[in-house]
Amino acid sequence: MDLDWRSVREDYTVFADDAVLALNKPSGISVTGERHDTDLVELAQAAGTQLYPVHRIDKVTSGLVLLATDLAAHGPLTRQFNNQTARKAYLAIVAGTDLPDRGEIDLPLSVGRKNRVRIAAPREAIKREGDRWFIDDADLLPAKNYPSLTLFSTVARHGEHALLALRPVTGRRHQIRVQLAWIGHPIPGDPLFDRTATLPRTHLHSWKLGLDADWLTPPVLDLEATPGPDFWEPFTSDPDEGARLLHTAAQLISD
Repeated sequence: MDLDWRSVREDYTVFADDAVLALNKPSGISVTGERHDTDLVELAQAAGTQLYPVHRIDKVTSGLVLLATDLAAHGPLTRQFNNQTARKAYLAIVAGTDLPDRGEIDLPLSVGRKNRVRIAAPREAIKREGDRWFIDDADLLPAKNYPSLTLFSTVARHGEHALLALRPVTGRRHQIRVQLAWIGHPIPGDPLFDRTATLPRTHLHSWKLGLDADWLTPPVLDLEATPGPDFWEPFTSDPDEGARLLHTAAQLISD
């Protein structure tokens, strides 16, 4: 993706002050650690701005990413992610429409061959009781595993897809993408699980973020990044319908 830092700041800034910068990141650019292309931290550094990522979202995921510009703000914010007190919400379009109105995916993750994230058990060991997916401890693989919990609400169903509002309680690498795929509802356009290459992007969006911020009055960062038209493509081409769906999603996650 051909970007310059000035255009990124102008086009994608959601919130900025002397301590932090929140961007509505497009799908296709990494936050940091990119080996083969430019990432946001490198792009800013080349323009004389030092960024300290508070958290990361995947390269293929669009939406809200928070970066500290003041190192003193970085630690207190990052600790809220580590302590699972950061309030996060994502939107995802998934294959299939038979998910419940509300659900809980309580499936631990592990790292398999070639550093690939997977569920920490054989696929056939995944159980469902009511609206909860889980694994019995006896079925866990012997490798190290990481407890991973995602809550979701089904916002709408259309054709062969459903729109979900998700709250990842934990924040593991690829958590939402892997969990949804392993329960049979992969995200269209996800290069990890969708081999059709029919869609140009992964339809996962970092939507809302709430953090304590003691330098503000009131001392709260309450951020939201509206998805662009490319996110809605498998679901609707009507911007008014997208706005209506966002309103419904906001009501569901506030219940």
